[in-house]
Amino acid sequence: MKVLLLNGSPHRNGTTMTALGAMIDELEAGGLETELLHIGTEPIRGCIGCRSCLKLDGRCVFDGDIVNEILEKIVDCDAFVVGSPVYYASANGAALSVLDRVFYAGGGLFAGKVGAAVACARRAGATATLDDLQKYFPINGMPMAATQYWPMVFGMKPGDAEGDIEGLQTVRLLARNISWMVKSFDAARKAGIERPVLDEPRAWTHFIR
Repeated sequence: MKVLLLNGSPHRNGTTMTALGAMIDELEAGGLETELLHIGTEPIRGCIGCRSCLKLDGRCVFDGDIVNEILEKIVDCDAFVVGSPVYYASANGAALSVLDRVFYAGGGLFAGKVGAAVACARRAGATATLDDLQKYFPINGMPMAATQYWPMVFGMKPGDAEGDIEGLQTVRLLARNISWMVKSFDAARKAGIERPVLDEPRAWTHFIR
């Protein structure tokens, strides 16, 4: 059982990594394997709605960045965690570009896998950032893990985040719940309980006539 984590900050060892690192420690203590990807500092394209991915079997037409790497790795994972810093009361734009393309090109690959998000802020905007990040999960059939409070960690610099005792406790509990959900879903599959699927054609309703 494996969890894929995405550091959506251009700073490899910033506050976002402090939060994700606390989760990784907890996930591995619970017996899960983890893999961490960094969004990095190279330019990342936004989705242009070309729909070429529909012909590419779960890949984005734009190669050369982290998007197709995520799509390749999620196949063998049971959960996906994304963390982002707060930029102007929103998630990092590059992280959102990655998520737009990942889920447009390969949203079906995520169905049934556990989703979770973490926001890291100096002071404000974390709740709005979580709204940005969490919107991708339910529309792609991903059950979201919960915790005791909104999963946000505060600090300007990585060392500051170490002082946010409540925030780090909250993301550690989030990791425990991810571990519990992943193990529960695995036990359900082994017991013959399969994930629900739609057994009728997808319905589309358009309001412009």
